[in-house]
Parts: sequence; structure tokens; C-alpha cells
Amino acid sequence: MGMGGISIWQLLIILLIVLLLFGTKRLKGIGSDLGNAIKGFRAALNESEQEREAKRLEEVSAQRRGEPEQKGSEEVKTRA
Repeated sequence: MGMGGISIWQLLIILLIVLLLFGTKRLKGIGSDLGNAIKGFRAALNESEQEREAKRLEEVSAQRRGEPEQKGSEEVKTRA
């Protein structure tokens, strides 16, 4: 490679050093923990998106029925 590039041999040496420092069991645990964290994050994003879509559909159906929109908590406080 050109200047500043990392060759395959340099990557292999880095991988060998990491394996010696952490060991295969610990690296496997770190990888699985990272994978579970990413899965949990994606699931939370999907739930959030589904909740927003359900709320939007509920508001649209309420408008079609002619019901007034639900007031926010700030408007309720000002009336009291």
C-alpha cells in the first residue's frame, strides 16, 4: 500500500497482540456483549418508531371522528 496505509501483515500482528492480551474467551464475550447491545438498541428504535406511528394513526382517526385533540400537560396546568 501507499504511505499511511495498513498492510495485511500489520493487521495480523495487531490481531495477534490483541489475542495475547485478552485471550479468545474474553474476546468472544466482548463480541457477544457488543452484539446483544446492538440488537437491544435496534429493538428500542423499532419500538419507538412503532409507538410514534400508532400515536399518529390515533390522532388521524380522532380527527376524522371529529373528536377534539388531546390537550398537552402544559395547557391543563394553565387552566387549573
